[in-house]
Amino acid sequence: MFTGIVADVGTLKSSLGSSSSKRMVWATSLELSTFELGESIAVNGVCLTVDDIGTDSFATDVSPETLNRSNLGGLRMGQPVNLERALRPVDRLGGHFVLGHVDGGGKLSARRREGEFEVLTFSAPSEVLRYTVEKGSIAVDGISLTVASVIPEGFTVAAIPHTLGRTTLAAKKVGDGINLEADVLGKYVEKLMGRGKTAGLTFEALAQGGFLK
Repeated sequence: MFTGIVADVGTLKSSLGSSSSKRMVWATSLELSTFELGESIAVNGVCLTVDDIGTDSFATDVSPETLNRSNLGGLRMGQPVNLERALRPVDRLGGHFVLGHVDGGGKLSARRREGEFEVLTFSAPSEVLRYTVEKGSIAVDGISLTVASVIPEGFTVAAIPHTLGRTTLAAKKVGDGINLEADVLGKYVEKLMGRGKTAGLTFEALAQGGFLK
């Protein structure tokens, strides 16, 4: 589990394999001596498993499902990526709960300056927009962002200078693809709302879901 607070902007160092699966190596300035084989790390919001650790990079195996669901397969050598190590119980929860399970892809469709901020507009598929609400959270390439507004076929965010300076957002061009993960809380609410014979969230549905004793 992650929080969407990017720890480092790394780069794709190498990529070997076919269109169905790849061995991808990521260069990073993170302290690799603290990495462990088998730990999870988010790369552009995609949860991957560390399979090898070098002096300035680490390697992961990327499955066909991940390549189909995300933009990792289309990355170029040297292209920057957002990196975040898995959450520890003692960490501050600065963003929101991010699982690293991409729900769909979108694109940066517009960006404009508003003082020190930038308003970014992203397109998103219906399977993501159904869980997207104004002032709610969404992960864009693994970055926890607050939704400023929901528009037809997309949403907008207001990116602060800190976020622009510490992530890949500043380098994004209109038309670039992005990985999207909706807030998991919306998915659980939808699941509970749809349970039982009657519509709406009831005490019975909560009990069936294990939320009440």
